[in-house]
Amino acid sequence: MKNLGTGIGWRPEIAEAVERMPGIDWVEAVAENICPGHLPESLVRLRERGVTVVPHGVSLGLGGADRPAEEKLADLAARAEALGSPLVTEHIAFVRAGGPLTASPLLEAGHLLPVPRTRDALDVLCENVRIAQDALPVPLAVENIAALICWPGEEMTEGQFLYDLVDRTGVRLLIDVANLHTNHVNRGEDPAKALDELPVEAIAYVHVAGGFERDGVWHDSHAHAVPPAVLDVLAELASRVRPPGVLLERDENFPEPAELERELLTIRETVEKAAAPSKEAGDGPAAVVAHEAHEPGAQAPTGPARQRLALAQAALLSALVAGTPVPEGFDRTRLAVQARALAGKRADVVAKVAPELPEILAEAYRKAFLAYAHGHPMTDGYRRDALDFAEHLLFEGRLRDPAVRRALSDWWLERSGPEPLSQRPAARLARATRRVLLRR
Repeated sequence: MKNLGTGIGWRPEIAEAVERMPGIDWVEAVAENICPGHLPESLVRLRERGVTVVPHGVSLGLGGADRPAEEKLADLAARAEALGSPLVTEHIAFVRAGGPLTASPLLEAGHLLPVPRTRDALDVLCENVRIAQDALPVPLAVENIAALICWPGEEMTEGQFLYDLVDRTGVRLLIDVANLHTNHVNRGEDPAKALDELPVEAIAYVHVAGGFERDGVWHDSHAHAVPPAVLDVLAELASRVRPPGVLLERDENFPEPAELERELLTIRETVEKAAAPSKEAGDGPAAVVAHEAHEPGAQAPTGPARQRLALAQAALLSALVAGTPVPEGFDRTRLAVQARALAGKRADVVAKVAPELPEILAEAYRKAFLAYAHGHPMTDGYRRDALDFAEHLLFEGRLRDPAVRRALSDWWLERSGPEPLSQRPAARLARATRRVLLRR
């Protein structure tokens, strides 16, 4: 495994600052925000300087009941090739549920949700990982996620789950020590025990990030400074094995570049001080390429497991985003916290995708969107979500200020124009009627 060194998450808001930062060996960019044919100039300049760029996917849903979508895998592969990346990364999570496997509407979470640590979920995840490995031109590493909720009836610890995943697929691991801390606060899981159980030799690199605690719940915000407790988990990991790479994540509320540089220095010093004298992660047999690590024909069929997992995930996601009853065994209070977190995340991302909406609606934007999200699940991505939200406000007569209504109507008409017309006459008539009404 290549020694990546110390890196930072590349974001457009801090692109110029990242280029000027000393000691940046590599960066990680959100894969879905990159177009292979039109790479951001900042990333091109970094690549020309020899800085490694790793695409980090957030929407594949490898932990979901469905097999990975071919088009999403092709997109991820194209980004890896365009950036000349040595590997790509994704999450052990599900991001959508429902659809054909459950004969129910497809729902989008808009965020990463934990998979149950059961044998069914592991069987499905292993097959999905192998499908992804076969479709990608470079090795895949998968990340442990932060969780606010616990699945009832789990059969393994996180360390055991990750160990079996690596053993069966040969996939590499992206270990997020901030997420281990999050799960310590929210789920009572000991980070040291998880590190003892997982195959540290398979680690591709490590994430470090900040968050905050509210009412006994830790929120993995990526918008705060890295706390000492997360650095302690990083030191625990570094005392066992020296990771090939460590990366600081920050997604919003960006501080001055000097503060980010101080955080990077602290991260380097933490790893150096605790560094294990043994070999680096990635050198051992657990990190072999997937095709050498598994025999697909020896695995149990996943059809029934996919069906059971699909029903369980659909029931949970529907409770979180559509207000249906809470599935048996879940903590209702904690699910309410997760539901609010999902709605808040959705509001934040829609505001980034369509920044005109909070400009038009001003202080009323967030309250209006959270009220909308409570009864309107996302079904087709954030851009469609922004249009549907605006349409809801316009047709429900919720805008009393004529100037605001006119501005929002103009925005909706402009953004909802160029799209393929439906082949269904009723849908085409409804669309035309909406546009006529909005022009009045």
